[in-house]
Amino acid sequence: MPTAHDPVKVLLIDDDEDDHVLTRDLLAIIGRERYRLEWAPSFDAGLAAVRRREHDVCLLDYHLGEHNGLELLGQAIGEGCRAPIIMLTGLGDHEVDLEAMKVGAADYLPKGSLDAPLLERSIRHSLERARTLEALRESEERYSLAARGANDGLWDWDLRSDVVYFSPRWKSMLGYGESEVSQRPAEWLGRVHAEDLARLRADLDAHLQGLTLHFENEHRVMHRDGSFRWMLTRAVAVRGRDGKAYRIAGSQTDTTGRKVYDGLTGLPNRMLFLDRLASALARAKRHPESLFAVLFLDLDRFKLVNDSLGHTLGDQLLIEVARRLESCVRLGDTVARVGGDEFAILLEETGDISDATRVAARVHEALAVPCGLDGREVFTSASVGIAMSATGYESPERVLQDADTAMYRAKSIGKARSEVFDEAMRERALVRLRMESDLRRAVEREQFELLYQPIVSLGSGRVLGFEALARWRHPERGLILPEDFIPLAEETGLIVPISDQVLREACGQMGRWLAQLPLDMSCVVSVNISGKQLAHGDFPARIARALRETGLPAHRLKLEITESAIIENADSAAELLCQLKEMGIGIWLDDFGTGYSSFSHLHHFPIDTLKIDSSFVNRLDEKGSKPEITRTIVLLAHSLGMEAIAEGVESSGQRDRLSELGCDSVQGFLFSAPLSAEAAGELIAGVRVW
Repeated sequence: MPTAHDPVKVLLIDDDEDDHVLTRDLLAIIGRERYRLEWAPSFDAGLAAVRRREHDVCLLDYHLGEHNGLELLGQAIGEGCRAPIIMLTGLGDHEVDLEAMKVGAADYLPKGSLDAPLLERSIRHSLERARTLEALRESEERYSLAARGANDGLWDWDLRSDVVYFSPRWKSMLGYGESEVSQRPAEWLGRVHAEDLARLRADLDAHLQGLTLHFENEHRVMHRDGSFRWMLTRAVAVRGRDGKAYRIAGSQTDTTGRKVYDGLTGLPNRMLFLDRLASALARAKRHPESLFAVLFLDLDRFKLVNDSLGHTLGDQLLIEVARRLESCVRLGDTVARVGGDEFAILLEETGDISDATRVAARVHEALAVPCGLDGREVFTSASVGIAMSATGYESPERVLQDADTAMYRAKSIGKARSEVFDEAMRERALVRLRMESDLRRAVEREQFELLYQPIVSLGSGRVLGFEALARWRHPERGLILPEDFIPLAEETGLIVPISDQVLREACGQMGRWLAQLPLDMSCVVSVNISGKQLAHGDFPARIARALRETGLPAHRLKLEITESAIIENADSAAELLCQLKEMGIGIWLDDFGTGYSSFSHLHHFPIDTLKIDSSFVNRLDEKGSKPEITRTIVLLAHSLGMEAIAEGVESSGQRDRLSELGCDSVQGFLFSAPLSAEAAGELIAGVRVW
């Protein structure tokens, strides 16, 4: 490109000498010293001149004997000509003009109306445009060189076109060549580990919405070889005048190396454990006689320790457990922390299952000794699952999964014990997995039905209310009872949306009865509440919303909660229950007498009613039975200004004994099985009696 003081070198490609003279004269009018003109009178001469690349701008006539200017234009641009080319066309040749611009012309000029100002303006415009494009090209080249030389992978996402530039280093970090990754966001987001994707998207959305000054997230991305690598991604969005992000660019750093050890205990983490397990698996395939075993450990009741003593002492307990586990194995074995309170042990070169069970026994012995933490003696134990390589495995994940399955079996049948994996466990695990999947669909499709069991006054025989009981209407298995799905719902956290659905339906049904039937003024509906619901600080607000949406007065709703649910988070539970009490909602303590601290904690909570567990009621029928516990519960309730309701009453003898003991109300099959909403309505209306 010419400088401000250099003359502009103009190449005219035109087979008409008159046009050459006209162009020379026009340039002279503009300023003879400012332009130097060279004339190429034919297609071939013009192409040769273009290839010398000695000119700053080219004027190209469309008509060139047997050829036309579009052919030369296309060939010149195809060969990398960077001088702007202005096409000279006839008046009214609009299609030629448009085609020239499509091929790559910088401008077009109609020869019949050409004058000096028009020619000067076109040349200046074309040169300025060429300078801009050249600067942009050089900038892109510099960026490309920087991206190639950077140790981190670079990326640049145009949000308007949804196109992402990934640098060669970015691609190579994941095992790909330059041409093997497209420019779509899925090339990044589609490779992110499923457990990390939601958090990544949330952080990214927060930054794009302007809620954070920069974006930073550490997550796992799948490598070409199928493994996952930890990547730290940082970026900053570019925003328009309206504040809306239209582009975001950043870097990707491989942090896998510093992710292989647990920061708290110093043990190998899950990633490193699986890597060592993969090596052991490969050796076992080469040498079938080389056996190994995996032990999966989960601390029993660790959450209770953590919640009651605090996270600091909980962390100290995990560190102490780690040291004790290390003392139970040989130097070449691996102890790892693979989860919050989960540990795994890889035993290399084992003889048979007895070697693994002996190590498990040493683990139980080591953990049986109390831990001294901050002047306290803390006891812990572990449930242990064992998987042997002799079972035959294809992946390290499956070995760990089977050991985990065996651990779950150990925990479910008593804790502080060990179980060796067998195929029956896998089948049970698959059944449980299918059950969990079905349960999630049931929540989405609201497949839960409510039955209502009457609560009857022992004094008057009147129906005082109903306990709402959930049943799962499975599309294939029919009606599933709570004992067959509630434990799984508790474990997976699905109990919260299930309980919310039950609460809304129960409140809605009581509201419909109030509008349609002659309900007693004291008639209420009780709903069972999970401890996980209490763990949410917005629980009172959700109760208030359910009452507001259904129009049910607060005093018509009673919430049943177990002792264990409120003892686990006693302080926060007391505060939430007081809020509910202030709203006018009654609080009933369910299964009273079965908890481990019933009497000592009772005065902390705003309880209205104690529900006597059916296990005490059942004993009232036994010959020579002593009803002291039941009598004590009734007396305790009355002394504290509460009422007592007995559950599971199935015989007239139980009813009579409870009446003698002063129990206020009862429910059970003696009076009625749980009823459908329609049948319960008939009972209220007097159409149906027991």
